[in-house]
Amino acid sequence: QVHLVESGGGLVQAGGSLRLSCAASGRGGSHYTIAWFRQAPGKEREFVAALRWSARTTRYADSVKGRFTISRDPTKNTVYLQMDSLKPDDTAVYYCAEGTGIILSSISSHGSYKDWGQGTQVTVSS
Repeated sequence: QVHLVESGGGLVQAGGSLRLSCAASGRGGSHYTIAWFRQAPGKEREFVAALRWSARTTRYADSVKGRFTISRDPTKNTVYLQMDSLKPDDTAVYYCAEGTGIILSSISSHGSYKDWGQGTQVTVSS
């Protein structure tokens, strides 16, 4: 299994920016998808963004499109989530996840992903 570790969360004012990192270890090959999900208190886990590692195909939730950018650094085996124009509604624990064999129509479903990180807290103040 793959070990995923998120970092970069914190407290930021509305309109500010944060960059989250998801570092992976124990991974073999390059045919996999990494996604970011988030979960706010009292709410369901929500898809944020996804990246196909090899092709660099990206998908975004409508709520973050135009504000968030997912990217990768192969030299560091790391996926990033650049979050700009943050809103209080973005406050949540953010998780990275990895899966293989995920068709595009299922890329936003949390059940498609096998390995998950521990999460990093993002808090956006008004």
